Amino acid sequence: MRVPPDGPRELGRSGVTVPPLGLGCAPLGNLYRAVPEERARAVVHTALATGAHYLDTAPHYGVGLSEERLGRALRGVDRAHYVLSTKVGRRLRPLAPGERPPGEGFVATPARARTWDLTRDGIRATLQASLERLGVAAVDIVYLHDVEHHLREVHETGYPALAELRAQGTVRAIGFGMNHSGVLADLVAELDVDVVLCAGRWTLLDRTAAADLLPVCARRGTSVVVGGVYNSGLLADPSPGAPYDYAPAPPAVLARARELAAVCAAFDVPLKAAALRFPFGHPAVAAAVVGAASPEEAAENAALFRHPIPDGLWHALVARGLLDPDLPLPPGC
Repeated sequence: MRVPPDGPRELGRSGVTVPPLGLGCAPLGNLYRAVPEERARAVVHTALATGAHYLDTAPHYGVGLSEERLGRALRGVDRAHYVLSTKVGRRLRPLAPGERPPGEGFVATPARARTWDLTRDGIRATLQASLERLGVAAVDIVYLHDVEHHLREVHETGYPALAELRAQGTVRAIGFGMNHSGVLADLVAELDVDVVLCAGRWTLLDRTAAADLLPVCARRGTSVVVGGVYNSGLLADPSPGAPYDYAPAPPAVLARARELAAVCAAFDVPLKAAALRFPFGHPAVAAAVVGAASPEEAAENAALFRHPIPDGLWHALVARGLLDPDLPLPPGC
């Protein structure tokens, strides 16, 4: 019987430890649909109550709304009780007269826009603004966010600015967050980072990171936080029209997801439970962050993460050709 990972894991050699299950706070920024303020607060409190003490957010999420709501929800919570990460690379500014809010998947956002800024001063200003929205003196982890098209600036100013913040003790761990595992692999190979947040590329359905990112992280001692374990929702509900990588799933991908669900059902394991646990087969993986738009979803994530999974399920997936035989399986007892 495979059991969930037990206890916190250190991110690289940073001294920052995170629980295996964290809360991704993009939904608090009204991703796809508006979330009432009280519900957003309940999501955070439920996650903390279930042990998901790692909270990940970003200015990008609802152009700052996620950080603001997370900060309000954390008022009165002992700062030592949770680990907090945010992201830099895009600064926020007020909308110009007549300018429309840029959605990018978020609805009912504040009157702000995003602008790329990977300069030293820009990164420091972005982090300071995040601290003010969050209402904290410091965050534990800072990621350079979605910078795959800004690699020259990353090398010239972005990464040096983050490394300086770490050296000064302003932040404890630094890294990159994106859904391009190959770019992440190159950055890990070239630069000294503690952790990367890889979204959607080390999942039950998309295992791209096994060939590029994960071997480099294992060699360099860099930890991996996995996002997008449900591949935008397809592994949560593989029904016609379900999203995959933020677009309707192609027929072949949908069919594969439905095969995965059928095998899981034969072992009385929810597909979502298998999707949550699969990434932990690789020793570089420290945590998974999963979003929730309601306290019920946050509680469900915790329950699914602890759902018992028979060894036979993973072997059946291999036998059906749905998992490669050389992939590491999640830890068991």
